[in-house]
Amino acid sequence: MGAMTSPGSPRDRRVSQRIGAIAESATLKVDAKAKALKAEGRPVVGFGAGEPDFPTPGYIVEAAVEAARDAKNHRYTPAGGLPELKKAIVEKTRRDSGLVIEPAQVLVTNGGKQAIYGAFAAMLDPGDEVIVPAPYWTTYPESIALAGGVPVEVLADETQDYKVTVEQLEAARTEKTKVLLFVSPSNPTGAVYTADEIRAIGAWVEEHQLWVLTDEIYEHLVYDGIETGSLPVLCPELADHTVIVNGVAKTYAMTGWRVGWVIGPKDIVKAATNLQSHATSNVANVSQRAAIAALEGDLSAVDEMKVAFDRRRRTIVSMLNEIDGVVCPLPGGAFYAYPSVKGLLGKEYGGRVIETSAELSEYILDEAEVAIVPGEAFGSPGYLRLSYALGDDDIVEGITRLQKLFG
Repeated sequence: MGAMTSPGSPRDRRVSQRIGAIAESATLKVDAKAKALKAEGRPVVGFGAGEPDFPTPGYIVEAAVEAARDAKNHRYTPAGGLPELKKAIVEKTRRDSGLVIEPAQVLVTNGGKQAIYGAFAAMLDPGDEVIVPAPYWTTYPESIALAGGVPVEVLADETQDYKVTVEQLEAARTEKTKVLLFVSPSNPTGAVYTADEIRAIGAWVEEHQLWVLTDEIYEHLVYDGIETGSLPVLCPELADHTVIVNGVAKTYAMTGWRVGWVIGPKDIVKAATNLQSHATSNVANVSQRAAIAALEGDLSAVDEMKVAFDRRRRTIVSMLNEIDGVVCPLPGGAFYAYPSVKGLLGKEYGGRVIETSAELSEYILDEAEVAIVPGEAFGSPGYLRLSYALGDDDIVEGITRLQKLFG
């Protein structure tokens, strides 16, 4: 018979407080529920996941097939990434944003999420504060907290096109502030900061000697000719205090291949690489070889997808704004619409009063079989996020159901 354990013993604390505090990814949760309902035969339209509906371009797939047959890819490779992929990232970065870097400043990661976590883990000590503009992607605050940091939210609503101002950032800054998280184009709002807005924020960062983590995963999805750019290029004085995260997922329709990267000062990248060497080791070699093909190819496939996204963007925003009580700004980038649904709340639907956007999204799924992520997941209740990275017909069908539901 085993020894008795007393209440409060280590064995009773089954899940660590650190991990127990992590919330499940709301976007993946909604997507999983939508796919489960589809598997049951229900005609669910899913606006939840930020995942292009296009297949990965054929030349990239062929590179992966060839790589799978090559025995050299069946073995361990450097934890920080294949040298050939690092070189391709260096060249791609120079080509696309004008930033000149070297391979020692690059870490290849298992998707953008590992890039974000690894970067914050390398940058933050317990209690360090990170200013997080909201609405924010659901993973950011969790990664910061896991790394021991403290996310400090700064909310920008639709009246300012979901973009924070220098004045708001300054109001949130304290002696413990170390990093500004900067995301443009934005997930979840699609907001894009102009070059002048970026320069103004960069000047504020430099004045207060802060660091920046900038997520450039949607860099190629900017519409309407908005003049924008990469923060360390527009603000070169920040280059040694800026960490960039990026990846192939959104640009090349490669969400499932799991290849991202960190670009930054050599000491930060080295530290994040050391962490990854113990956490996961190298990214799957076949995926890395596919990423090389993606980055070394031209951007024609990307441009074709962008044309479709632009068309879908206009369709979904126009249709959403036809619903009384919904206000949806036209996003400047990425592939998300982020309407305010405050005008729909506090009303009775189906015999019950719906007070929150979380309740509203549940009602929409139950009654219209449309899956949408509520604003609570992004730090801004009263909104919904709808990805328009799905087929044109699905977009029209899904929003038509909403129009009928609230008509």
